[in-house]
Amino acid sequence: MGSLDGRVAIITGAGRGIGREHALLFASEGAKVVVNDLGGSVDGSGDDRSAAQQVVDEITAMGGDAVANTDDITDWDGGKRLVDAAVESFGDVHVLVNNAGILRDKMLVNMSEAEWDAVIHVHLKGHFVPTRHAAGYWRERVKAGHEVNAAIVNTSSTSGLLGNPGQANYGAAKAGIGAFTIICAQELGRYGVRVNAIAPAARTRMTEQTPGLSDIVAKPHDPGVFDIWDPANISPLVAALSTASCQISGKAFFVQGGQVRLFQPWTMTDGLDHDGRWDVAELAAKLPSLVPAS
Repeated sequence: MGSLDGRVAIITGAGRGIGREHALLFASEGAKVVVNDLGGSVDGSGDDRSAAQQVVDEITAMGGDAVANTDDITDWDGGKRLVDAAVESFGDVHVLVNNAGILRDKMLVNMSEAEWDAVIHVHLKGHFVPTRHAAGYWRERVKAGHEVNAAIVNTSSTSGLLGNPGQANYGAAKAGIGAFTIICAQELGRYGVRVNAIAPAARTRMTEQTPGLSDIVAKPHDPGVFDIWDPANISPLVAALSTASCQISGKAFFVQGGQVRLFQPWTMTDGLDHDGRWDVAELAAKLPSLVPAS
């Protein structure tokens, strides 16, 4: 018996890297999987529609159930077809893993409008569109009297939650996904849908091109050393958040190697209070008391 027996899961960007590992683990744990991938390069250009099918073939070879889908997750109709593919192939959908993304790293003063727009589009709209159609499906199921036990796992990043120079576009998108996760959890709980996010640290085509990471994420030469950057290390957390028994919602987790840590969202500390409107000079003098000395 697998921990995901009977669950139908859609995984975007599942043709390579972390998404591929998600798909393989989900299938090995008993889930039926819709493998979505356009097969584009790291910067989003081009396509190789065979990437999704190759993962499906791997799953089938190990005795699992999967179908390939190559719809563009940023396209409204494509997102609807993606959800419909799960229902038509397997009769239902219980899990949506939003994983697909691209990189176009540049320092802010060198970043073009196109480089900003492309990354925001793929990450933020690419999370919104499948989520919107899946949520619509689950809402209709509830209205029809069915019980829904569903999970969405979004993919944020430390670049968004903690910051990283050279990734203003990517970090802004990933921070947005963090907020999107919290709001979706607040809205969709009434329909039996839990929503969480992960911020993974792993070796992928993306991290190998991230400033300052290419050497760090290299695979260990010694096969006896635990490879903390192996993308397969990320998938158990995603699977655990997707089980029918999981009750967690509205949270974001860092995951690397064997480490899982809960992120604390933006919080307000002690403040300054004034009877009435502040005088600018007086406020300027007192503001440093709110900021810890570096």
